[in-house]
Amino acid sequence: MSLIRLLRLACAAAALALALAFAACGSDDDSSETSAAAAPATTGATTAAADAFPVSVRHKFGVTEVPAEPKRIVSVGLTEHDTVLALGFRPVAITDWYGDQPGGVWPWAKEALGDERPVLLSSSDGFEFERIAALQPDLILGTNSGMRKGDYDKLSALAPTIAAAEGGSDYFSPWDGQVELIAQALGRADEGRALVEQVRQQFADAAEQHPEFAGKTISFNQNGFYDGLIYSYPDGLNTEFLTYLGFRIDPRVTRLASRPGEQVGVSAERLDVLDADVALFATERDEDVARLLKVPTFKSLRAVSGNHAVYTDGTLSGAMYFMTPLSLGYVAEKLPEQLALAVEGRAPRELVGGEG
Repeated sequence: MSLIRLLRLACAAAALALALAFAACGSDDDSSETSAAAAPATTGATTAAADAFPVSVRHKFGVTEVPAEPKRIVSVGLTEHDTVLALGFRPVAITDWYGDQPGGVWPWAKEALGDERPVLLSSSDGFEFERIAALQPDLILGTNSGMRKGDYDKLSALAPTIAAAEGGSDYFSPWDGQVELIAQALGRADEGRALVEQVRQQFADAAEQHPEFAGKTISFNQNGFYDGLIYSYPDGLNTEFLTYLGFRIDPRVTRLASRPGEQVGVSAERLDVLDADVALFATERDEDVARLLKVPTFKSLRAVSGNHAVYTDGTLSGAMYFMTPLSLGYVAEKLPEQLALAVEGRAPRELVGGEG
């Protein structure tokens, strides 16, 4: 399933005109049916920062004051729960995005979640205000939620609410800015900054081990054609994990971007703009690769014919899409060696990542 379809549905529900990814998948985990009122309080590191409160957090809709350390955190966005977990808290509810993961949590976050089973919310038809109210939250996080002012006003009536960063896009503002907003709201501003630096250092270490990445061009692309287009990411839109490694996002893709925060749709006739020194495709299944190779203009790309293309499995592609401290750590562990093979022209025409 394509990430582009997911965010198109989410954006349609919010009356947004973004073109950012996948069709929301429900989970078969029964925690989504758990009574909201019965959800346990948030657990985690909840003593060291007690003196930090109250805290004030500035976001696109103003300033929110969080009066005391939150005990019942609700994540209404696509990825915020990863950062909450990375900072040592466990939310009482998260929003199920895509991937059909048990409990809505991906492998890179399972250890941080432990045995907790947060309630699963859905945003496919907008925010579930009644279910959120029943959870009795004392903090609502929506830095990556497509939240509009009307939504913010309704959610703020339930609990202190944090929206996207000032000047940020509705979805997928820079990951580090989201981390800092969430960390401030949790009274963990210093820990949030340290977490960002830790992730950056992981990529710096990988870049040092692979000096051959420096200055090489790369295109980052989704897993197939949808309505005749394959979607590629311009520089600055969820591409930091590649530029941290020393790559340059192919400027031909970036020049085609029409609006900030949106991907570039490329037709089969214009695939030359994806033909960088390395081409990275967020594939998920073997059939994704097979379908791409059936497209004559795709198969003839130098990056493809010369084995400079990387095809990721479902977990690694999900980690690249999530762009959170926990998922980026997974990417830093799994992706660089595959990119090194691609630079050398030895990349396999098969899925790579951590599955199996």
